[in-house]
Amino acid sequence: MFRPIAFVKALVVSAIVLSGVGTVQAMDIERVVSPRGIEAWLVKDSSVPVISFSFAWRSGTSHDPQGKEGRARMLAALLDEGAGDLDSQAFQRRLEDNSIRLGFSANTDTFRGNLRTLSANRDEAFRLLALAVNSPRFDPEPVERIRSQLVVRLRAAQEDPDTIAVRTWYRTVFPEHPYGRPGDGTIESIKAISVPDLKDFASRHFVRKGLVIGVSGDIGAAELSRRLDEVFGRLPASRPASKVANVAPSNPGKVIVVKHDVPQSVVLFGQEGVRRNDPDWYAAYVMNRILGGGGFSSRLMEEVREKRGLAYSVYSYLSPFEHTALYMGGVGTANARVAESLNIIRAEWTRMAEHGVTEKELASAKTYINGSFPLRLDSNRRIAGLLVAVQINRLGIDYIGRRAKLIDAVTVADIKRVAKRLLNPGKLTVVVVGKPEGLEETK
Repeated sequence: MFRPIAFVKALVVSAIVLSGVGTVQAMDIERVVSPRGIEAWLVKDSSVPVISFSFAWRSGTSHDPQGKEGRARMLAALLDEGAGDLDSQAFQRRLEDNSIRLGFSANTDTFRGNLRTLSANRDEAFRLLALAVNSPRFDPEPVERIRSQLVVRLRAAQEDPDTIAVRTWYRTVFPEHPYGRPGDGTIESIKAISVPDLKDFASRHFVRKGLVIGVSGDIGAAELSRRLDEVFGRLPASRPASKVANVAPSNPGKVIVVKHDVPQSVVLFGQEGVRRNDPDWYAAYVMNRILGGGGFSSRLMEEVREKRGLAYSVYSYLSPFEHTALYMGGVGTANARVAESLNIIRAEWTRMAEHGVTEKELASAKTYINGSFPLRLDSNRRIAGLLVAVQINRLGIDYIGRRAKLIDAVTVADIKRVAKRLLNPGKLTVVVVGKPEGLEETK
């Protein structure tokens, strides 16, 4: 039997939303399904008259064709530059007059949108969002204005050592894969993108299949069900789109130096990591907190900065993608001390792989990870974003309630096993941008 509205309440999860200083309250997540089969996760909160609406498609800059890099991000910049019967100025005026925040973005694997509105202005907010998604205009003036802005940024980035390091590293480890191409594009590729190119991305990827939505704020399930179809119901169910292959990073252990006239070198290093759905993810996550992801409490910071004063900052982080996984890190240090800094980083990689962590380090990391998590949920905007992230990573609607137990279950033995599996200093691919002294480049 057809039901015009179907929504299923998920289990109640606790200890995730801040409610005043030092206290937490429970949060209900509802799965809402519209008459056209569009699903969203909802956290209703009528304490403030605001609605935050976030969504994403599983397609991003990795779907840009070769020679048209930057297409997805150019499209994201243009969706609020006129739609339907509203040109750019009229569309922006409607947003401003109604205090509506609407924005789009594209990263490697996803294309995202975010809407934030006062409850009183919800009709206009959802109308404008529907226009942007379904009927963007791509008028000549905003297209060329946005193109010019992107080119100006790219020209500036050509001299930015951080940008140079990132582009060089990804080009080195993914030489034949879309992940190795710049998501922001190049000056040449941005100039080559046409309006039909932009429309092609939207027509192929703006579909109901694969769309994930997170909503938090002053809206109920019945109304949300209706709004989902208002915004997305006219989109096709699916369309053929380009495929991105799974890939492992290549050139492990290579050291590349990009000469740049700066007093301090920028160093980016990394190797193959662990996927988000890997059973070892949580052990790796806690391990990274101790090794390099814990700010001043991490081993890398202690050894590189605190003991030796080699750098202001040194860090590491897990970087899972849809089609690969990386374990990355970085440091900035004087040209004369790059080699020494890298030697210490490699030594800490080895120490973690061979000896793991102590019970004290593990307990401290768990306390921080679980204790700081509620701070990520201190607004409707951040809750909506997290609901999208949980869906993108396929973690399940009960994940937020299970998360603390997953972290608490990690043992010293788990970390030692995972560290031995993951960490190999000989496989760290390193890019240095600057004029490092005493560092041998791999040919």
